[in-house]
Amino acid sequence: MIEKLGFNFENTYASLPEIMATKISPTTVKKPELVILNQTLANSLGLDFSKVSDNQSAEILSGNKLIKGSIPLAQAYCGHQFGSFVMLGDGRAILLGEHLDSKKQRWDIQLKGSGKTPYSRGGDGRAALSPMLREYIISEAIHFMNIPTTRSLAVVKTGEDVLRETLQQGAVLTRIASSHLRVGTFQYIASKQDITTLKTLVNYSIERHYPELFQAQNKAIALFNSVMKRQIKLIVNWMRVSFIHGVMNTDNMSISGESIDYGPCAFMDHYDAKTVFSSIDHYGRYAFGSQPIIGQWNLARFLESLFPLLDRNEKKAEKIANELIKKYENLFAEEYHQMMKNKLGMISDEDQDKNMMSDLFKMMHKNQADYNNTFRYLINGKFPQGKLLNDPDFIIWEAQWKKRLSKNQNSEDAYQLMMKHNPVFIPRNHKVEQALAAADKGDMSKFLSLYEVITKPYVENADLEEYAKPAPASDRVYKTYCGT
Repeated sequence: MIEKLGFNFENTYASLPEIMATKISPTTVKKPELVILNQTLANSLGLDFSKVSDNQSAEILSGNKLIKGSIPLAQAYCGHQFGSFVMLGDGRAILLGEHLDSKKQRWDIQLKGSGKTPYSRGGDGRAALSPMLREYIISEAIHFMNIPTTRSLAVVKTGEDVLRETLQQGAVLTRIASSHLRVGTFQYIASKQDITTLKTLVNYSIERHYPELFQAQNKAIALFNSVMKRQIKLIVNWMRVSFIHGVMNTDNMSISGESIDYGPCAFMDHYDAKTVFSSIDHYGRYAFGSQPIIGQWNLARFLESLFPLLDRNEKKAEKIANELIKKYENLFAEEYHQMMKNKLGMISDEDQDKNMMSDLFKMMHKNQADYNNTFRYLINGKFPQGKLLNDPDFIIWEAQWKKRLSKNQNSEDAYQLMMKHNPVFIPRNHKVEQALAAADKGDMSKFLSLYEVITKPYVENADLEEYAKPAPASDRVYKTYCGT
């Protein structure tokens, strides 16, 4: 049965030093039931679930039936959670193995909610249906907005309840990633003061994600620089579409540069750099506008874990580390500025651009303007922004912006640039919650409708305008939860 699906497993992570993982099988579930299967993703991986029944698929994707060639394991790692260092690891997730697609690209196949592991720290190792469907819809939305991310292959109900604030239906998510290597993986090995394994981890990370670095004079430095650049691009992309990750702990910063772990994430409607949705982020550490500095803070922790490999001389290593992390601010500023130019259709460089960007955000904040719809308005005059459009300062600003665009050689190029970088549709928080509430009662229609919308985020569709509207005022007090 399983052989028919097309899985082609290797297990390179399982061959790494034992300290990095614990081999353990998923805990079986009572009555697995397939809730949703990502056929498009399955096809791209070379997997064909049409050759088996939904019940058979559920047995496999719940962990009840192991895939041939799988060496299941839970990965060890640490993390700074809200700034505090904690020993962690996969407490409710099990890596089945690495699937090689037809292009020999390697993909981690991980089951989330698959039972207790040695890293569960008193948890039940399980996951609830709503948070797993939430990760499914938002990770896929991020993917279709052309932002690097882990992806979701399937959600399976377990037929068992899990206790959170209330009793909820249990579920298992199948997560696909180019790897699950994290900054926290390096912190874990560094905490053991195991330099040999640290070198092995650097080499393994380069092999998985940065093969062009094999000839680097100092692989640790080269790896850091490459990870920093990818993380900068990632965070800038989040801010491009108003995404707030919500739990930017170091264990949630991937070495591959993919978005990972979607617990309390959400999308900002009305612009405010201090926006926080996570119920556990009491002090706004991971607010929308704080994400750039947290990215730098996390990368500094990554650099600390690599410290023994920077130079044998401690003072030289310290100097190298300081020079490396100082690069972040300028690199981020350059990437962010280019992103904003794209959003505003600015092709050439002009001295007043930064001030124009800053002024726009001030007016958006003052008038509680919707972040994404403001930029769509600038493209085509749709999505009226209430108070913003009547603000005399904005009227002046818009005229100046149009004059600024006239300096571009081709107005059509500016239009296409803006269309490409400003989504029409994001997973609006209230729409996500409506879809999850219905799905929890067995009605997947709203979820599937929302999924269809988020697969074409840059395509205007007058029939779907309700999906582009921000939440009504009554829904603006919105909180998200980790679901653990």
